[in-house]
Amino acid sequence: MPLTDTEVRNAKPGAKPRKIADGDWLFLVVSPNGSKLWRMGYRFAGKESVMSLGSYPTVSLAEARRKRDDAKALIASGQNPNQKKRLDKIKLATSAADTFAVVAEEMLAEKAHAGGKESTGAAPATLAKNRWLLSLALPTIGHRPIADLTRQEILDVLRKVEASERLHSAHRLRSVIGEVFRHAMENGARASADHAFGLGKKLKAHRSEHRAAITDDKALGGLLRAIDGFDGQPTTRAALQLMALLFPRPGELRFAEWKEFDLEAATWSIPAARTKTRKPHVAPLPLQAVAVLEGLRPLTGRGALVFPGYGKGGNAGDFKPRPISENTMNAALRRLGFTKEEMTSHGFRATASSLLNESGQFSADAIERALAHQGDDDVRRAYNRGAFWEERVRMAQWWADHLDALRAGRLQGVAILKAG
Repeated sequence: MPLTDTEVRNAKPGAKPRKIADGDWLFLVVSPNGSKLWRMGYRFAGKESVMSLGSYPTVSLAEARRKRDDAKALIASGQNPNQKKRLDKIKLATSAADTFAVVAEEMLAEKAHAGGKESTGAAPATLAKNRWLLSLALPTIGHRPIADLTRQEILDVLRKVEASERLHSAHRLRSVIGEVFRHAMENGARASADHAFGLGKKLKAHRSEHRAAITDDKALGGLLRAIDGFDGQPTTRAALQLMALLFPRPGELRFAEWKEFDLEAATWSIPAARTKTRKPHVAPLPLQAVAVLEGLRPLTGRGALVFPGYGKGGNAGDFKPRPISENTMNAALRRLGFTKEEMTSHGFRATASSLLNESGQFSADAIERALAHQGDDDVRRAYNRGAFWEERVRMAQWWADHLDALRAGRLQGVAILKAG
């Protein structure tokens, strides 16, 4: 006869464990200490097995019968219920360990050392940006197993960033979250899909804006004089001076190391790991840039970084083992009176590109090579350093002399010295 709730509740312990059958493979084990445990006996692949279904009263009689029926259904489908139970526990433990934060950190580490080759790893500035973007999501979803995250949860995170009027960051974050999901999918199948895919359409459109840059000769002369008179940290002043002279990407200059500069040969060799094109780039140094670096060497030359950040005290010589921050140069420009609508550190590239092209003195290819841009076609990409090196050396010195003229108020600038 099947058990009743009253019989289960009133079942008394004996000197030895005793089994009370409910029928259809289910029975209750009453231990001498009074505990009551649900068990199910079954045969699978010719072997007798016993499966634990929980303890009473945590698992009621009705719940024990439901679990028994579920196990019977598994057996009918050719699955061993005990084995599936163990696998489910392993899966649950693995899922709990593979949180979004853990997988995100794995993805960043892989990007930093892609293929184990410096030339293919992501640039430090890119990694720092991705880490900052992920920090916008981690407080909400970082602790969640990535396999359990839903598309709606990701959209909620993105809309929270969007609501703070950071549209560009919201779209960039969507892209980085997608990278995390794809990493999980490709490494252990820990996620079934990229739940960030297509969510850009759910966000407000972000209109890309050109970075502010000064392209007027008179205004540029005023900017150069202001930089020379900057009374903040000397490393910041030198960084701005070199941005104007060499017009690199800000991250390329911020992370620059002394070993990359050959002041006698007047060259700066930027490693592939730090360039946007993922290819090494060599820039000629005009005399003025060499002078700035020689003036900076006594201050930071004992360390690896040309532009190390200052310690909390802000004292010269009290350096951090990391470069000046991305905002340091922009903050200096604001302090000098130039708004973000007027000039940015990245804007020095647009300034140089615009004025060099307008001068009509140099080939477009040489200017593009100086900017370390990828060529527009296969032919342009095929050129190596030697193809434009001599022209770039002349152009670098002409540009530095031109800036000197503008700084002095001579708006006509300087004439080009033709080769030969």
